Amino acid sequence: MYRYKMEELKKWKESENRKPLIIRGARQVGKTWLMKEFGQNNYEKCAYINFDDNSRMKQLFSDDFDIDRIMQGLKIEAGVNIEPENTLIIFDEIQETPKALTSLKYFYEKANEYHIIAAGSLLGVAMHEGTSFPVGKVDFLDLYPLNFYEFLEALGEKDLVNLIKNKNMDLITVFADKLKLYLKQYLYIGGMPEIVDSYIKNKDFDEVRRKQQVLLESYEQDFSKHAPNNVVPRIRQLWNNIPTQLAKENKKFIYGLVKEGARAREYEVALSWLIDCGLVYQVNRVNDCKVPLSAYQDFSAFKLYVLDVGLLCAMANLDAKTILEGNEILVEFKGALTEQFVLTELKTNVTQSVFYWSADRGTAEVDYIIQLDGNNIPIEVKASENLQAKSLKTFVEKYKTKINIRTSMTNYRKEDWLINIPLYLIGNLREVLEDI
Repeated sequence: MYRYKMEELKKWKESENRKPLIIRGARQVGKTWLMKEFGQNNYEKCAYINFDDNSRMKQLFSDDFDIDRIMQGLKIEAGVNIEPENTLIIFDEIQETPKALTSLKYFYEKANEYHIIAAGSLLGVAMHEGTSFPVGKVDFLDLYPLNFYEFLEALGEKDLVNLIKNKNMDLITVFADKLKLYLKQYLYIGGMPEIVDSYIKNKDFDEVRRKQQVLLESYEQDFSKHAPNNVVPRIRQLWNNIPTQLAKENKKFIYGLVKEGARAREYEVALSWLIDCGLVYQVNRVNDCKVPLSAYQDFSAFKLYVLDVGLLCAMANLDAKTILEGNEILVEFKGALTEQFVLTELKTNVTQSVFYWSADRGTAEVDYIIQLDGNNIPIEVKASENLQAKSLKTFVEKYKTKINIRTSMTNYRKEDWLINIPLYLIGNLREVLEDI
């Protein structure tokens, strides 16, 4: 299995202004594997420290931030003679020892010769709980589940990925049916590394679903274990209500559907917790189409998606046969799986800043809007072969946008005002637009 973030880690290693690096991401997206794999392949030695339930490390970092003393302790804990020029130091589950998180500031200021990568599944939560965070003294890398192209490579289809990356549209059309089949598999399996690995080894969709359910149960256990007791019920309510809300034609999240009479203020902490854990993506509405888009957000109107399309599939209890044998379920589920897929592809391959637009009176809605190279680009998502794009046309007539995208199951086609990009190419959007 190969993760594209490995290339960013290599650049980080060679950077002249290298800072300690923090990898952010939800539990089970592969942070530990990525750090260890990077260390094994790019350094002579790797000093791995896990802070989870580690009283020795809590004590080591509890006194002061004397780097020489800390380094002696780390050498003993890891059983490795740590040398700056050839050793990668890994701090795993660093949020369990907040002072270790704070220490990264002193490593940067006083001992920047050391290569340090840290990760933790609940780092986002820790940052909001009064931890003295080393602002400006660390770099960040966000890790998500495997995207569609990483999924294809894991299945041994590197040549197919190269075809996409090289934008050979004629050959891509030849292999469109194969790509559509893999896309349907991905909608069901998703990109959680352990689940993808299980499918590769066993080719068993029932086993995939069992593992997805176990992972979902472990997330629910995290709610009880790590969140404030008074917030846990609301976290569960929000989390379990997301598939229901996405099944609506208007996917705007409505608190009143979570619990009758519910108000936003009752769920603000619960929603922040889910977002900070990396389990939920919030896509805000914009009420205009000017640059920058972020200045025109309507924070009271948003959609919620989960971190992985396969997990959404499991939460909605959709079976493999329904998805693999036709597009019907995509229509029945109001395109929720397709929108979830497009969102995660955009976030992992194109840009993390994704919004949606709707007319003030709700007469038209564009699924996503992103900003690339100074251009605001509307994206209409179609789950099936249906090529109508009435809302998109309304938007284009109103804002005169230059680049307008419809992504669907149909082949690549450029029209006067619209570019149709197959769903399996949406992750390569930036590169496709270079030729426009």
